[in-house]
Amino acid sequence: MATRLLLLADTHVPKRARDLPAEVWDAVEQADVVVHAGDWVDVGLLDELEARSRRLVACYGNNDHGELRERLPDVARVSLEGLSIGVVHETGQSAGREERMAAAYDDLDVLVFGHSHIPWDTTAASGLRLLNPGSPTDRRRQPHCTYMTALAQDGALSEVTLHRLPRP
Repeated sequence: MATRLLLLADTHVPKRARDLPAEVWDAVEQADVVVHAGDWVDVGLLDELEARSRRLVACYGNNDHGELRERLPDVARVSLEGLSIGVVHETGQSAGREERMAAAYDDLDVLVFGHSHIPWDTTAASGLRLLNPGSPTDRRRQPHCTYMTALAQDGALSEVTLHRLPRP
């Protein structure tokens, strides 16, 4: 059995966008598990994702306060298809990230993170896979807004795909 994942971070709704793009909502409908690495900004999106997704695994980010911090952890963890997956918002500067995160999360196979709005897909020497899906609503210095999809199956992550959204 395979589990379809949708990876999101830094949605900043409604601060940066009024809503998620339609393509992202379509991906929510197709995913078995939606993973969100923080910076929601408003609890309304959390409520809607909880209602529209089959399963949500999420943490809060540095721009999330009040009810978001009450309802979400700083670090979320889940076991899916034999993979230990963690979700955190911030991982610090890019230099040395793999080594720092491998030491901090030595019990994980995959770490999904956000904060920078910069897509990232690397594997630490320890085998920890680090994924940042970018942002579907705020591209900052990137050429496109982005999100990721992946497949978890038999203790492995495959078909990790970075999706670029069309510019509005």
